Parts: sequence; C-alpha cells; structure tokens
Amino acid sequence: MGFSTDCIHAGQEPEPETGAVTVPIFQTSTYVQPELGRHKGYEYARTKNPTRSAVEANLAALERGKHGFCFASGMSATDTVFRLLSSGDHVIAGENMYGGSYRLFSKVLTRYGLEFDYVDTANIDAVRKAIRPNTKLVFLETPTNPMMTLTDIAACAEVAHAAGALVVVDNTFCSPYLQRPLELGADIVVHSTTKFLNGHSDSVGGVVILNSDEIAEKIGFLQNAVGAILSPFDSWLVLRGTKTLAVRMKRHEENGMAMANYISNHPKVKKIYYPGLADHPQHALAKKQMNGFGSMISFELGSHENAKKFLDRVRLCSLAESLGGVETLISHPETMTHASVPIEDRKRLGITPGLVRISVGIEDIEDLIADVENAFEEI
Repeated sequence: MGFSTDCIHAGQEPEPETGAVTVPIFQTSTYVQPELGRHKGYEYARTKNPTRSAVEANLAALERGKHGFCFASGMSATDTVFRLLSSGDHVIAGENMYGGSYRLFSKVLTRYGLEFDYVDTANIDAVRKAIRPNTKLVFLETPTNPMMTLTDIAACAEVAHAAGALVVVDNTFCSPYLQRPLELGADIVVHSTTKFLNGHSDSVGGVVILNSDEIAEKIGFLQNAVGAILSPFDSWLVLRGTKTLAVRMKRHEENGMAMANYISNHPKVKKIYYPGLADHPQHALAKKQMNGFGSMISFELGSHENAKKFLDRVRLCSLAESLGGVETLISHPETMTHASVPIEDRKRLGITPGLVRISVGIEDIEDLIADVENAFEEI
C-alpha cells in the first residue's frame, strides 16, 4: 500500500464486535481467561494491549519494518535499545545529538560499563577510525538536533556492519514520511512519538522499529520486563495522529521551506541551518536519502541578548521545548534542549547563546512570517 493509505489503515482493522472504524481505547489492566492455561491472546496489560498493538503495527508499517514496540517516552525507547548491550561494550554516537540522549549516555549508561566515543558521523572516516574490537552499536541522528547535520546512513551502515555492529537511527526529526532508515541499511529505528508522529503536542511516547526477529524477541522481552510501556490512551492519541501524518508533513514541508527562504535572506540572521537550502553543505545528501527537507530550522542571531529579545517578542510562535506539533514551536537550545551538554562541547558544535531553533507548524505561513518579522524588529 501507499504511505498515506498505510497511515490510515495499517494495523487498524475495524473492531470486530461493533465494526468501529477507530481502534477503541482498551483501558484495562488485565483480561479474563476462559479457563486455566488458555487466554485470548492477552494476559496482562503491561505485556500486551490491543490499542498499543495497533499503533505498534501501524508505526512499523510506516517505517517499512516488521516489528514495532511502543514505550512511555522516546528516551525509554532509546534506553531499551541500549539494554541489548553488556558491560564493556563500545558505542559510537554522533557528537551532536539531542541533549537528553547525551545525558542518558554520559550520566547513566556509562555507570553500567558501556563505553562511548562521540564523533562527527557526517565524516564516515571518523566513524571508521572510531571502530574498536568491542564496538557493538553506532547511534545516529540525521539531521542532528539542533545543527541539522546529516549522516549518510547507507555508508555508515556499511562500515558498522563490516565490524559486526548494529546501526540505530533516531528518526524523530524526519518521521517516516521524509526518511526511512531501515531501507537505507539501519538495523533499528527509534522515534519520540511525542513529535511529528503524534503531531498535536498532547502525548509523550516512543517507539522502536526493526526487522530482525531475533532482536525483536529481545526488545519484546525488555519491554515487558522493564514495563515502560505506552498507555492505551496515549496509543490511541498516536494512532489519531498518524492518520493525518502525510497531509501534515506535506504542509510542514511547504511552510518549512518558505520560512527557511525568508530567514536566510534576513539581514539580522548571521547563519541558518536547513538542509533544504542549496548552500547547506549536505544538500545533495539530503536530496538523496530524504523525501523532503522537513520543517526544523536553526539560525544564529549573534548573542544571547539578541536571542532573548527575539524569543520574548514572538506571539504566534510558541516558546517551548519539543517540536513536531501542528503549532509552531520555537526554542533556545543552549538553555533548553541542550543544557545538559557541557559548555565546551556546545561551543565547539555551534550551539551558541545566539542559536534559535524553530519547528515550523502548519499555520498560514503569512501569519508565521509576520510574527517572526515582528520579533526581528526587537533586535
């Protein structure tokens, strides 16, 4: 089936008892068993829930994967993937990633004996040089948060697989509408479903998607054993969100490009980071491995003072953490999403006091540009 059709129908057969076209919210903690040793496919809601099963099948289909597992947050999804590893295993991770991922790796997982090297994964030679005999996993964000740097997923997968390592891609910024890493050679895809998949800023969740039956069995065991599951109501909200994913992402894409063109030509902007612009250093790679450029944009205003004046002045754009909602969300990475990253690393990566990140929503673009123009006038 086509992508839009899968958004609406994959994993969502009409409810058999009533014919309801929307998967019900099965708000139950347990299930009656007809007799000892026999049940109807469901025993306990931490292990399995029909609403969660539906969204897991739906999201797996959208990523062209075989197995999907939903979790209480994007971070719990990522954490579960790393529970596949053992003390002494080595991980290569992108040096520029979401601050929450860095916090998990550097402050939590290292305490259990995992070893991390952070490299510029846009440089495949850097990935190759970082490989060790005990390298078990390569973790990528592409585009990165917030510098919008791309990694060639296929090339990175070739290097990692030659060393016997898994490739995990956080695909949150793109959604499967714009990029499908499994088709490019990745082994596992993770998302914060909170963002574009849900799309309405009213649910927190995460998902792990993959094709390997062997690894899926391990992830399923961990999902049940640890119990950080997506609730029935949040599962229903994500299903509600994915039904309109294709049409929302098309509008996000259109608005993102229009906003990027406007910002790139503004005299008060020192630099812009958006892979859809021809002068982005990896524009050609974006055209090759993505089906569009999305609506995530970062731009440099030169100082914390300028960023504060700008962010305090916006009215239609919402100053808030997160991204991917139908409303435009704007943030200050240095003090918000990436505050957990050491200051010397932020400086080296370009996460400066003057950097602003915008997740362009699906409002009328004329209204969004007028709001941003009004904010620029404060500088």
